[in-house]
Amino acid sequence: MHAAPLVALVGNPNAGKSALFNALTGARQKVGNYPGVTVERHSGRWVLDDGRPVELIDLPGAYSLEPSSPDERVTRDVVTGASTLERRPDALVVVVDAANLDNHLRFTLQLIALGLPVVVALNMVDLAERDGLTLDAAVLARELGVPVVPTVAVRRRGLDDLRAMVADAIGSAARPAAAGAGTQDDIVALQRRARQIAAAATVSETAARRWANWLDAVALHPIAGPLLLVSILFVMFQAVFTWAAVPADAIDAGFAALQGAIKAAMPDSFLRSLLTDGLIAGVGAVIVFLPQILILFLFILILESSGYMVRAAFLMDRLMATVGLSGRAFIPLLSSFACAVPGIMATRVIEDEKDRLTTILIAPLMTCSARWPVYTLIIGAMIPNTPLLPFVRLQGVVMFGLLVIGIAGAYVAALVLRRTVTKGASSGFMMEMPKYQVPLLRDVLLGLWQRAVIFLKRAGTIIAATTVVLWLLLSFPKPPEGSGISPVDYSVGGRIGHGIEYVVKPIGFNRDIALALLPAMAAREVAVSAIGTVYAIDDKDGGTDRITDQIRGRWTLPTALAFLMWFVFAPQCISTIAVTRRETNGWKWPLFMVGYLFAAAYIMAGITYWLAVFAGL
Repeated sequence: MHAAPLVALVGNPNAGKSALFNALTGARQKVGNYPGVTVERHSGRWVLDDGRPVELIDLPGAYSLEPSSPDERVTRDVVTGASTLERRPDALVVVVDAANLDNHLRFTLQLIALGLPVVVALNMVDLAERDGLTLDAAVLARELGVPVVPTVAVRRRGLDDLRAMVADAIGSAARPAAAGAGTQDDIVALQRRARQIAAAATVSETAARRWANWLDAVALHPIAGPLLLVSILFVMFQAVFTWAAVPADAIDAGFAALQGAIKAAMPDSFLRSLLTDGLIAGVGAVIVFLPQILILFLFILILESSGYMVRAAFLMDRLMATVGLSGRAFIPLLSSFACAVPGIMATRVIEDEKDRLTTILIAPLMTCSARWPVYTLIIGAMIPNTPLLPFVRLQGVVMFGLLVIGIAGAYVAALVLRRTVTKGASSGFMMEMPKYQVPLLRDVLLGLWQRAVIFLKRAGTIIAATTVVLWLLLSFPKPPEGSGISPVDYSVGGRIGHGIEYVVKPIGFNRDIALALLPAMAAREVAVSAIGTVYAIDDKDGGTDRITDQIRGRWTLPTALAFLMWFVFAPQCISTIAVTRRETNGWKWPLFMVGYLFAAAYIMAGITYWLAVFAGL
């Protein structure tokens, strides 16, 4: 006795598959789990017009034939015939959302390429028409090369036509699978083809949809898209130095005035030194960079809420595939620009373990917000803000260069890791494209407020505590009165710093930098507060020179460039190491990460220093 033909409902999540399945099978359905897999199996009996019964299965929603979850893996295995849990379907009913056609057609094109008989159910056409979108199903069928039936599952519209089309499809011969069907496609090229088909099938649409299509044509273009992304990042870095100058100077002046007022009101004492040389000089040196941090997050919040971030991830998929990563890794890496900790935690969206581990190990190379105070301090002190072009200044170009070096370092690290310790095949990347929208001012302001609170809490807790400990180490014991010995050199902390200096002197680092390296492991910003505290204690004349003036007078340009390069590659703070341990369930990978990043930081800082010296800088 022959088994009834098997027809599978396939499509993206939220395409209306379940509603269509219920409308077609009614009460004649069963629900259970696939053996050994915690994925539900929905099957039901469906009778065609000629009386033939077929078994209808509702496969889990998927974005691609390259799975990123157990649900997607089940769907991929069933439609490709690789499943040991289900026989291969005799035909596919691909359900697409009419209002989101170009996104859903990406998966449809992959399914059609498999060679199985396919019928496309153009679902929820009523909602699309309500939103001003009219589609021509005949044109869509011609472009796809398979039958297309408009349906409204919840109202049972189009079901008779669908039944007839499926009956014809089951009786037709399967086409040969396209070359490479089931392998990872070029996501950008696939998206471009889907948009072309959707545009051809569109009879009329609203002005908002036309604008969105035009924006996507630029944002996802293989040449214009990367140029747009680079331009946005470049403008962001220019804005950090241009827009933040006035508020940063005001905050700096406020702390200088507070420091001077305390020195004038209090006699020289332990408490006065703690307040002025410790907390104000150290923590104040970090808080002065709050405007830069807020400008950075202003750009990130706008890009996220506008719908551009996911498009940037699709754009980066092609580049990331060259190092064995999927575009899905772009989102955690982009999150690491804010902070490596949420970036590493965001790797949970990556199903493939090797992909995820590689992303965790390279996430600290992204230019996180904790590095910004260090970068802006050294660049502001040692690099003149020379205008190069209208609205383009040298300091912003240098900052952008550090971003590029960090990304290039992550690229090389991923390339090496994926061919050695994390070797393995990468998974594909597809997900729903969000609609473009104008960011709500309230949401942007709330996001900025939250980041400001987080930054200030960090300054008032971790940075303040670390600064006080460093101040104590640098303040005691005090040198004999009139000895002329530097208070820092005579202190416990100074002697520790001189010990570290022997190790880092070959790469151009001085005592001040050596003193900043250890506390910077608590938080990257502590490097700034540490340098501020060192100079406040070491200032025998009790002057109020700004930290940038102190650096400018004590450092050479090769030393400053080497210090910047160190922070591009050096391991992140202790919290990053701790979350890496938690996410990898052990100390093996965190220690490996710290080791290779320290080695890279030392080597790259040394190369930078000696090249700068050789060039006569």
